[in-house]
Amino acid sequence: MGGDKGFSLEEIKNETVDLEKIPIEEVFEQLKCSREGLTSEEGANRLQVFGPNKLEEKKESKILKFLGFMWNPLSWVMEAAALMAIALANGGGRPPDWQDFVGIIVLLFINSTISFIEENNAGNAAAALMAGLAPKTKVLRDGRWSEQDASILVPGDIISIKLGDIVPADARLLEGDPLKIDQSALTGESLPVTKNPSDEVFSGSTCKQGEIEAVVIATGVHTFFGKAAHLVDSTNQVGHFQKVLTAIGNFCICSIAVGIIVEIIVMYPIQHREYRDGIDNLLVLLIGGIPIAMPTVLSVTMAIGSHRLSQQGAITKRMTAIEEMAGMDVLCSDKTGTLTLNKLTVDKNLIEVFAKGVEKDQVVLFAARASRTENQDAIDAAIVGMLADPKEARAGIREVHFLPFNPVDKRTALTYIDPNGNWHRVSKGAPEQIVALCNCKEDVKKKVHMVIDKFAERGLRSLAVARQEVPEKSKDSPGAPWEFVGLLPLFDPPRHDSAETIRRALNLGVNVKMITGDQLAIGKETGRRLGMGTNMYPSSSLLGQDKDASIASLPVDELIEKADGFAGVFPEHKYEIVKRLQERKHICGMTGDGVNDAPALKKADIGIAVADATDAARSASDIVLTEPGLSVIISAVLTSRAIFQRMKNYTIYAVSITIRIVFGFMFIALIWKFDFAPFMVLIIAILNDGTIMTISKDRVKPSPLPDSWKLKEIFSTGIVLGGYLALMTVIFFWAMKQTNFFSVRSVC
Repeated sequence: MGGDKGFSLEEIKNETVDLEKIPIEEVFEQLKCSREGLTSEEGANRLQVFGPNKLEEKKESKILKFLGFMWNPLSWVMEAAALMAIALANGGGRPPDWQDFVGIIVLLFINSTISFIEENNAGNAAAALMAGLAPKTKVLRDGRWSEQDASILVPGDIISIKLGDIVPADARLLEGDPLKIDQSALTGESLPVTKNPSDEVFSGSTCKQGEIEAVVIATGVHTFFGKAAHLVDSTNQVGHFQKVLTAIGNFCICSIAVGIIVEIIVMYPIQHREYRDGIDNLLVLLIGGIPIAMPTVLSVTMAIGSHRLSQQGAITKRMTAIEEMAGMDVLCSDKTGTLTLNKLTVDKNLIEVFAKGVEKDQVVLFAARASRTENQDAIDAAIVGMLADPKEARAGIREVHFLPFNPVDKRTALTYIDPNGNWHRVSKGAPEQIVALCNCKEDVKKKVHMVIDKFAERGLRSLAVARQEVPEKSKDSPGAPWEFVGLLPLFDPPRHDSAETIRRALNLGVNVKMITGDQLAIGKETGRRLGMGTNMYPSSSLLGQDKDASIASLPVDELIEKADGFAGVFPEHKYEIVKRLQERKHICGMTGDGVNDAPALKKADIGIAVADATDAARSASDIVLTEPGLSVIISAVLTSRAIFQRMKNYTIYAVSITIRIVFGFMFIALIWKFDFAPFMVLIIAILNDGTIMTISKDRVKPSPLPDSWKLKEIFSTGIVLGGYLALMTVIFFWAMKQTNFFSVRSVC
């Protein structure tokens, strides 16, 4: 196929051609590029076609965001009152009430401005965090290698991938040695996978061994990450807090409506009051009854909490997530890199020794000698890390030859000379390969497989170790027969604080469920070590398959509620688990770090991206942790519950004030025909709003269990308190108007 027969850039953008499967030479033809890379001009042109290589967060107009704070039921009533002040008040030849109109508009703008500033500050903090985490990459442009921001990459670019690099875009590998790639961010699998030349590597995975060049085939929203992000973007829901705010607003509006209807019926048909005086009394109820500062006070309260959380290592992207976290009763947590270190280790207590006269420590030493001490992969690092001092791996010996790992032999080996001048070889690798290398007898084979199965039942991977004498003293000598030394169990260990975090979460009434892409046995072993239970199931049970007999009759919804976790899950499974928990009225939190977690992070009531999370996870989350592990979540839960108590206290206050003003001023206007000036009530509203903001720093005690908006309790408490205040207002007015109780008397 000639270069002129390649697909257009637009067709490649629309994924008309499958660049993942075709031969590598055809990739260059289709992308109209070469191994010399693109020119800067061509790169700029392609950037216009494909867009930046990043997951864009939707930009929101600052003006529309500001005006949005005036677009809610509470603000609508105040806006109606403002219109009444200049429109309906112009009766009987009297001029419009500009004083009240301006006062109401000023109050609206003050509240909207405070809310906007606090929300914007939280957004800016999150944006600063994202900017600080922007990835870099080495790209070949104009025939020169340079380090650039990964966002400038386009299909056709030649990039360099080496140890420790995060792959910046989907790419096909060019000529070179195989790479070890950690795809745990995509699959949840702890062990790196081997990628050979012409294989595809995915954006967001990490290079653990090797160095190679690659040609970019997909960027931004067209990558594997981007496809998951599409599911994230399709998830949009009305916030829990917004629903509560609407319910409280509707209650206040209904209370005002009742007061206004009663006033209209009594003032005009019965008392035959003047039109303007009646309008003023209606304005009093509208202005004084609406808790216009409620969104502002609650925003300030949450903003102060957001600042405290940032000091504890949690950046809040969406402030209302703080309120929802107070009610969180289920926390779904990813395993790899969240509950665990995503770092393999050896469980020394379970090492199985096969060679006579060899101790467990010697098995570890032989395995360490068969490992690289520099440029290590995950297994080498785990083995050498078990030694008291990594230098012991080569202490007292002279290295002759090291055989690196390759996908065919699936083992490493070292030929070395001991202090006495004797030659030896040690090897470590896949048990099947080492068993074949040692030509083990049947009884040894059976014992090896029995131990491997025992390890597998506990979710442990097996690594075999062998040794050999080399009498001929030559690195090419076949040597004496190999001896099978032992089996090492490999495990991704839990973080040191995970068990304590889960225990505290359970004590706070938060049920923690492990949702992992790893194997079921590994999930159960992690659960056992963390004390979170081993009642875990494979993802197939979510589809009604492979259930235990004891739970065969359980509906899937109940199974999800009762389970301690699920293993072997894919992004759509995590999303479904969160969705079903929400349908059963749970406030659900979800933690994760990879693209496989992003859809569920977006769907959850509180999406929490842990430290070192991918762009996809951070983009989809509500809270981004800057410290490793989950311990900061407990602090966040306690902080959010304290904030919730303040918010609950304020809503009770707001409801009671509405009842007090509506019914107190209504009875005064109807019984004594007293017309209170609307502007005076406006001053009362402003003073009330200003002083009540101090509630955002009240000293409160967090609830020991998840909080929820018990609206019936809030309304009933508010009605009782408001009724009492209204009665006291009426009695106070009666005492002032009808008695001489407040007369000034001389006592001289």
